[in-house]
Amino acid sequence: MALSFSSMYSLPIYILCLCVLSDTALGQLSANFYATSCPNFSSIISSAVNSAVSNEARMGASLLRLHFHDCFVNGCDASVLLDDTTNFTGEKTAGPNNNSLRGFDVIDTIKSQLESSCPGVVSCADLLATAARDSVVALGGPSWNLAFGRRDSITASLSAANSNIPAPTLNLSGLITSFSNLGFTANEMVALSGSHTIGQARCTVFRARIYNENNINSSFATSLRANCPSSGGDNNLSPLDVVSPTSFDNTYFTNLLNQNGLLHSDQELFNGGSTDAQVRTYSSNAATFSTDFANGMVKMSNLNPLTGSSGQVRTNCRRTN
Repeated sequence: MALSFSSMYSLPIYILCLCVLSDTALGQLSANFYATSCPNFSSIISSAVNSAVSNEARMGASLLRLHFHDCFVNGCDASVLLDDTTNFTGEKTAGPNNNSLRGFDVIDTIKSQLESSCPGVVSCADLLATAARDSVVALGGPSWNLAFGRRDSITASLSAANSNIPAPTLNLSGLITSFSNLGFTANEMVALSGSHTIGQARCTVFRARIYNENNINSSFATSLRANCPSSGGDNNLSPLDVVSPTSFDNTYFTNLLNQNGLLHSDQELFNGGSTDAQVRTYSSNAATFSTDFANGMVKMSNLNPLTGSSGQVRTNCRRTN
């Protein structure tokens, strides 16, 4: 899973649902968590994200994907950022992450700026959550309110990364189950899948679809084969949304109606199944998608946060203190 927008995305959408937080976390995560300890943390992050996305639009999707892949593995605790060491195995070499997750250098840069401004205060997990939101905004998508106070894990799970992150080969029931395991409804899964309105995918993850599947527009498949041969070129890239790959909009869903989904898992959302109606709704109503996506992102950002005395605030996101 990086991910020129219409004017309807210019107004922030504020979502206040904290429904997946435990009572303890509810008492510790707060919109004003850094109000006195690091009052300019948000502007530091947004400025750096805007700069990175301006330099390379794809980076917006990469930073959003980092947040996804963090939160889907034992909660939003920045475990995805930990480097392997001689006596520690992180999540970066997991199948869904290896040679595809990117944006770590941008996170390093932002963290360095935060440490210069307010040392040891802002967690890498909060940084990831904020950078993901600001990346969506930078590409013309909605904003949402975040609560802060997440702390960083001192552990990681390669096995959970391999098993919990939805694969591009999943069918609809597999997708629904994967998201349901984390408390998301099928509609929320469809909304969050709309993150594929930005970013690119490697040939290796969609080759089987463009050569073997029938529920794909023939001219679309032909155009993709030029850059994704039947063998070789595994790392050649194609946009997940061929129409507007650097705009956070609802075109991804229109593409699905036309059988122009790049990944097998994308087209599964509109393939005669239970989510067809939701895809139609989002394809015809960008504002509804925008609202539902923002809601889903708030819910995801609050998955099992470490708070209080749990975890730590890493001074370097790549290693524990």
